[in-house]
Amino acid sequence: MARVNEVVAAPEIDALDGVPLPREQQHFIGHQHAEQALLDAYRSERFHHAWILGGPKGIGKATLAYRFARFANANPDRFSADVMAANSLEVSPSHPVFSQIAQGANPNVLHLRRPWDEKNKRFKSDLPVDEIRRTVSFFGTTASSDAWRICIVDAADDMNISSANALLKVLEEPPARCLFLVLSHAPGRLLPTIRSRCRRLDVHPLKDEEVVDGLRLLSTGAVPSGDELADLVRFSEGSLRSALTLLAGDGLAINRGFVSLAEQAPNVDTLALHSLADVIAARGQNDNWDSFQLIARQWLHHRMRQETSLGPARLVSWAELWEKMTQATADADALNLDRKQVVLDVFQNLSKVMRMPA
Repeated sequence: MARVNEVVAAPEIDALDGVPLPREQQHFIGHQHAEQALLDAYRSERFHHAWILGGPKGIGKATLAYRFARFANANPDRFSADVMAANSLEVSPSHPVFSQIAQGANPNVLHLRRPWDEKNKRFKSDLPVDEIRRTVSFFGTTASSDAWRICIVDAADDMNISSANALLKVLEEPPARCLFLVLSHAPGRLLPTIRSRCRRLDVHPLKDEEVVDGLRLLSTGAVPSGDELADLVRFSEGSLRSALTLLAGDGLAINRGFVSLAEQAPNVDTLALHSLADVIAARGQNDNWDSFQLIARQWLHHRMRQETSLGPARLVSWAELWEKMTQATADADALNLDRKQVVLDVFQNLSKVMRMPA
């Protein structure tokens, strides 16, 4: 328990227990093509000031952004011999810039993300305009030496319309020696005006063997083998974060339980469903809740792809089920609602869709 007057650090929105944050990562798994594209652009004559790093959640976009931020700050002269000879964006962990950025103490890097709501003890539901306006003071002060000022927006998908317009204004009038790395899980949904002012770099899901390598490198517990590892990799769909989430807590058991019950629908075993929902909604088990959302979304995604031959009416019902589940889980997080009821409602709605004629 915190003592009176003791300062307690706010939690990090992208933190996973025992796993280094993206800004702390020494290892870089996969994405050689994206890394090379950034390196080549940095040492070219025409270097764009704003980039959209697009790709599914959890595949390493933030890790890549920080890797590039370290390299640019450690090598501010784009045409130096070291930059021209570099074959990657690697910066030694012994370099001062590495430790500064890892500690969140580098004055030339600004990380914008959904802030922690201390009053309600949860993260805000969007990236508000006040966060984007931090760029005013950030770019308004003098950078140390000839360093680049780098703003990482993580993720742009979380912006509301006001914060999106505020970001657009800064992108339209970029200060000298500034760089924007705009992370997006769905770049096509960003404002066209934001997209038009950024160069887009697609970051692709990791290969299966890269996910396995990442698990063995970063997991704090034992990595399974055989069918369990195959399930873990399959459900992660190229996202190392998803694989680590599933491996934490009761993720593998939730995976098996969810798939088994979903395949029973509409005749779901009620007792087994309540047991699974109790595990998912257990107090303090956020890993289990995250695993449920991941598994449910991906199971529905695969099922919808299988239903494409059954006509538009059935597809609409599946799409509505997806939307209901997405809204319900978001509401549960934002309003601190009963997570167990959300799980039960997902299976109730799934059973309704399964009862519909093909």
